[in-house]
Amino acid sequence: MKSPQPLFVLLIAAFAVASPARADEVSLAVAANFTAPMQKIAVEFEKETGHKVLASYGSTGKFYAQIKNGAPFEILLAADDETPARLVKENAAVAGSQFTYAIGKLVLWSARPGFVDGAGEILKNGTFDHLALANPKLAPYGAAAVEAMQALGVYDRLQPRLVIAENIAQAQQFVSSGNASLGFLALSQVLKDGKIEGSAWMVPARLYQTIRQDAVILERGKGKPAAAAMLKYLKGDKAQAVIKSCGYEL
Repeated sequence: MKSPQPLFVLLIAAFAVASPARADEVSLAVAANFTAPMQKIAVEFEKETGHKVLASYGSTGKFYAQIKNGAPFEILLAADDETPARLVKENAAVAGSQFTYAIGKLVLWSARPGFVDGAGEILKNGTFDHLALANPKLAPYGAAAVEAMQALGVYDRLQPRLVIAENIAQAQQFVSSGNASLGFLALSQVLKDGKIEGSAWMVPARLYQTIRQDAVILERGKGKPAAAAMLKYLKGDKAQAVIKSCGYEL
């Protein structure tokens, strides 16, 4: 006759079967231009890992200030590569965790079909009232817009017509609402099902520095399984397919 298994062994076995791997939360600070792809990625990431994504969207410059002031973010998905590198140098982010998750594309966009021509000549002929862009001191896409206008020789002339938004999401709102006739945005913001709504000019990459968007694990995310899982997922095929479909290069 076999002796019964000890009760604690049975309890441990039952617990192992009934309980999945421990899920956790990961807090992200995400550049506003990456809102749409991050929302899609977060859904699939949560399904596959069980971890919950808590994402905040805004300008990279403001996130830097918040992180330095103790904001509880564990990962930064910046709109540039300089801010993550600066945080690593200042011991506010984990050395060796920084990588480029996307390369952004700048576009001049209007909600009105046929309003922006395919060569960007509208910037030179000035047939518009206001031009929106993200704050160039805080948002890399805003800085890229200024670079492009300077390269075209129109920046000084257009300055009185510029409407400066807090971030690139607000710049899009200004254009969509009609408060600005057109604006400099990220291609990802105006690309819907592979097509651009309204009218747009793809700003040639030679007119601005490459918008290399880097992610990095912050000190609060150091050693956290959910943070490590998110960075690993961003490098995977599924996330990269979403990123590419939203108008970024890899």
